[in-house]
Amino acid sequence: MYARRFHIEVIVAGERRPCPLDWLDAFAMRNFTGSAEFDDTLPVADGVLEAGFRVQPERLASALGEWLTRRGKGDGQTVAVEIREEPRGT
Repeated sequence: MYARRFHIEVIVAGERRPCPLDWLDAFAMRNFTGSAEFDDTLPVADGVLEAGFRVQPERLASALGEWLTRRGKGDGQTVAVEIREEPRGT
């Protein structure tokens, strides 16, 4: 089911860093019942999320950024999210 691996970075006020595991975990659990498109996600480490094929990185980045901003994770700043997929076999 988790055939893809995404590396997720958050950008707040120009500072880029891996998305903390606890933020990914809270997003995945909260969205488990509210957004079926993200049911196939498994946070595994800071900045790393495994996912199924129906998870679209662009949609995930948008939804995660909006959710983190609403939750105040940017300390009043917008939280931007960038996702890159790890090529298979690495």
